[in-house]
Amino acid sequence: MPVHQSPLGALPSRFKRERLLIIGCGDVGQRVVRTQRHVRVLALTSSSARVPALRAQGVTPIVGNLDTPASLQRLAGWATRVLHLAPPPLQGHTDPRTLALIRLLMRRSAPRSVVYGSTSGVYGDCGGAWVSESRWVNPLTPRAQRRVDAEQRMRHLGRLRASAVRVLRIPGIYAPDREGGTPRERLLRGTPVLTQADDVFTNHIHADDLARACQLALWRGQPQRTYNVSDDSQMRMGDYFDMAAGLYGLAKPPRISRAQAQTELPAMQLSFMSESRRMVNTRMKRELRLQLRYPHVQAGLA
Repeated sequence: MPVHQSPLGALPSRFKRERLLIIGCGDVGQRVVRTQRHVRVLALTSSSARVPALRAQGVTPIVGNLDTPASLQRLAGWATRVLHLAPPPLQGHTDPRTLALIRLLMRRSAPRSVVYGSTSGVYGDCGGAWVSESRWVNPLTPRAQRRVDAEQRMRHLGRLRASAVRVLRIPGIYAPDREGGTPRERLLRGTPVLTQADDVFTNHIHADDLARACQLALWRGQPQRTYNVSDDSQMRMGDYFDMAAGLYGLAKPPRISRAQAQTELPAMQLSFMSESRRMVNTRMKRELRLQLRYPHVQAGLA
């Protein structure tokens, strides 16, 4: 962030220095770290093996685990802003990890802003309709239900402690320099996609654009506000993989009917083929003032 846009103003005193705590400092979190200027960054990690790498990026690592609340004590009252990107557990319909974090944040002075990275899956199947943030959530899977639970808990924190909570609803994240961040491996496996008649709309965001959205949400936007963080692409899933195959010089994936998919594909993969929506990103552009570097997924993959 340029000096004239610095949240610290014109006096970069250590006593006024903002302190950002990142929960879940994986690929996107580390991209956010690279956007920081004049901000001290601390990251929670459950792996002591990651400590040297985080320090090399200028991050102060704290070893702790959201599944063990007692290990989080050193985080209380430290941060002026919090970015929560840690996923919920793999089972259940609630998110005890987010609950543990909220209990920690409520012990001392509340952070000025908290950004939570949720998922577009909270909308459920919308039949290909355009979806804005005002649409009611309709989570159809336990994975999405856990996210709705976390969103509600984060908003409750904002109301109780007057913190500016911003929820980002995120679709599929991609980037050529992200592990598993392109469809190349799936194309090489020859995994089928749905026929045109059964196909669903899919949404995407480049990891760099997502990191910038996280950064801007920490400083901008309305309190207790939700943002769809998605690019401008309007593609059906099969067309997306066909486009990627053309970019990589690979064979297009075979097309099968939905009835065939239900017998041939694993449940997790099938769940992504069972929901269709097109996300409206107007609020993200207007309030966060994010200018997408990769407005279309083809540009980001290329």
